[in-house]
Amino acid sequence: MERENAIASGSSTLNERLKLAFGLTALIWITGLVGHFTPLLEWPALALYVIGGIGVVIWRGTSKSEWAEMYLAGGDLKKSLKWGGIAGGILFCMDVFNTVMWYKSGKPPMMDMQGILVNMNFLYFFPILVLAEEFLWRGLMLSSMVEKGVNPHLSVFVTAMCYVLNHYAVAPVGMQERGLMAMMAFPIGMLGGYIALKSKNVWGSVLVHMITMFSMILDLFVIPNLVYSYMH
Repeated sequence: MERENAIASGSSTLNERLKLAFGLTALIWITGLVGHFTPLLEWPALALYVIGGIGVVIWRGTSKSEWAEMYLAGGDLKKSLKWGGIAGGILFCMDVFNTVMWYKSGKPPMMDMQGILVNMNFLYFFPILVLAEEFLWRGLMLSSMVEKGVNPHLSVFVTAMCYVLNHYAVAPVGMQERGLMAMMAFPIGMLGGYIALKSKNVWGSVLVHMITMFSMILDLFVIPNLVYSYMH
């Protein structure tokens, strides 16, 4: 009887986490859609994304002790970080190369985002945004789907696509820039998802994300000067 009760309790908390993951995603997307047609734009959705992504995971971890279940503790941390560093390095090189090509063609890739990050000083919030994204997609959603018995490869793909589509819901920039960010998000989501899946630890995926965010800083502040100096 005790074993059956434990199984039932575990299934109940799993279902709660799964519903929270997809429910929060739906709420973010609805908020973004409504905000898009108001002067508030996507800012409320972005705030909900950051606060909700971090808040829900911390709440579940502290109240239900589900840190390991959500891949925030346990698993193979060393393996996770090793592959996170490798995958992050590959994406870093790809991003720098693509950015150089953009500037050589005379087309700065993301002017709206540059204005937000530099002029509005949102660059300093990048680490918090990365944690929110990883906690929600890889920590909460992916872990819940895998534990529920969904095909692991499908789980990685679904969470990666949710992450991709989310850029259209929360990014207060033009559609072309949202598309560029979505293209960048797909390999991050897939590689980060498999790293979390194989290691049962989310921190390697966080490392991938942090490295790509560092490459974006170079895209904004270093590469343009280098390219223009070379061309002139």
